[in-house]
Amino acid sequence: MERFFIITNDGKDKEGLVTQRVIRVLEGAGRTCIQCRKDEDKNIERASIPEEFDCAVVIGGDGSLIEAARALYGRNIPILGINMGTLGYLTEVEVNSIEEAAVRLFEGDFGIEDRMMLEGILGGNRREVALNDIVVARKSALRLVHFKLYVNGELLNSYEADGVIISTPTGSTAYNLSAGGPIVEPTASMIVITPICSHALNTSSIVLSAEDELVIEIGEGKHDAVEEACAAFDGAGTETMVTGDRIVIRRAEAAARIIKLSKVSFLETLRRKMKGK
Repeated sequence: MERFFIITNDGKDKEGLVTQRVIRVLEGAGRTCIQCRKDEDKNIERASIPEEFDCAVVIGGDGSLIEAARALYGRNIPILGINMGTLGYLTEVEVNSIEEAAVRLFEGDFGIEDRMMLEGILGGNRREVALNDIVVARKSALRLVHFKLYVNGELLNSYEADGVIISTPTGSTAYNLSAGGPIVEPTASMIVITPICSHALNTSSIVLSAEDELVIEIGEGKHDAVEEACAAFDGAGTETMVTGDRIVIRRAEAAARIIKLSKVSFLETLRRKMKGK
């Protein structure tokens, strides 16, 4: 690896000290570093992403790495996360291990995990991708919304709920877990459906094949009222939906490529994170 694209969460690395340390280590070994440009809202300027580089280094938390994965979708670029967040399921390199991680990168002593992503299509032409989840939920009013869920063209269920989470295995330990959904090994290929605060007793999560296609339709409210909801991709890219609107969700064509240096298994990492250690 010779050319590195450095993406920094400025809120985590406020003084830029970790970023400068990473650049110093990489450039000291003769590598080239290109720093990511952000817009006024601190989001990645996708138009300014360079055409050619070998690896993206994300300095921040899991949310920063997820943003990077979405911005780099389809580029087949491996991503290394340096953890300045809390849990760090995806950003596995700790700040005190930067030099060691760099040596292993240079020597090719690492693995790459392909993580399944989701694609959501709204209105036939608005497309967005997600690494963790696509969530369709009530927009503002404190009342339940009627959601109709179709799988491969067949009605699966209707929910009166705050929303529905459509999760990847990577996202199973995020919002899905908080809503009572199952934990899935992150390199698996499947889709998890978990309702949010459903007004029923028998609305458990449903696990589907990664090859299934889902459609969520916003139903009518009481007395045929028009309901408002929103679709969010990894908590961002929110799109408003109203009664009759549909979103098609399916496996994305490309995967996120996450560099793995640690020999620690997912189960051991999970045990540590669940205990807060």
